[in-house]
Amino acid sequence: MSHQLWNLINELQSEKYEWVDLSHSLNNDSPYWAGIPDGSVELSKTVFDWGNPMLECLIQTFKFPGQFGTHIDFPGHFVKDAPLSEKFGVKHMLYPLVVIDISDKVREDVHYAVTVDDIKAFEAKYGDIPDGAFVALYAGWASNWPDMDKLSGFDGDGNENAPGWSLEALKYIYEVRNAAANGHETLDTDASAVAAAAGDLACERYVLSRGKLQIEVLNNLDKVAPVGSLLFAAWPNIEQATGLPVRVLAITPKK
Repeated sequence: MSHQLWNLINELQSEKYEWVDLSHSLNNDSPYWAGIPDGSVELSKTVFDWGNPMLECLIQTFKFPGQFGTHIDFPGHFVKDAPLSEKFGVKHMLYPLVVIDISDKVREDVHYAVTVDDIKAFEAKYGDIPDGAFVALYAGWASNWPDMDKLSGFDGDGNENAPGWSLEALKYIYEVRNAAANGHETLDTDASAVAAAAGDLACERYVLSRGKLQIEVLNNLDKVAPVGSLLFAAWPNIEQATGLPVRVLAITPKK
């Protein structure tokens, strides 16, 4: 008897592919936006310890904001009364993955925002972004971790300086190419200069206003092929969440 899905596992675990963790590990010092109040994170607090006469076991509690570490954002994070976590199920956890590399340009300009021309040049080389794709932006920014100030892009005056998306590029991947979701290594969707000019996180607001999903603070995108990979994203089944920490896996053809 043939079991195609079981055979697929064997194929994906073969030497032709690599399994890459795109998430940062979580602990009390993991990355999150500086505006979140102090005391919002308390991981792995022991509340039932070894030696308890009721039962010999260990139980912990975990306190964190939805936007913590590598995390997924749901539309209601930025759009009032828009769908929250319970509206997105397991079919939203698997995508064809596209990785657009702007790291060379970011080395020259820390404020660089990916352009439509960048994406068209990518497509000229690798083919059009497929329907339903997860489009990730690789800027080399994850190398700033574990320095929280560098990951935030803070300068001496406390201003944020980071690369990211432009609104025009996001409109292209969603309105021309029909992407399903986007992601990036930075804490915010918008390049900091784009956000400053708009006086808002206009790019993030655009993505979520279209009912799309995004994953922030991705890691290890340099280990993933530009096209041909699969992205799996899994998060806890918590209702009414604006965002949640997410474990992200890429299965990628070996480079």
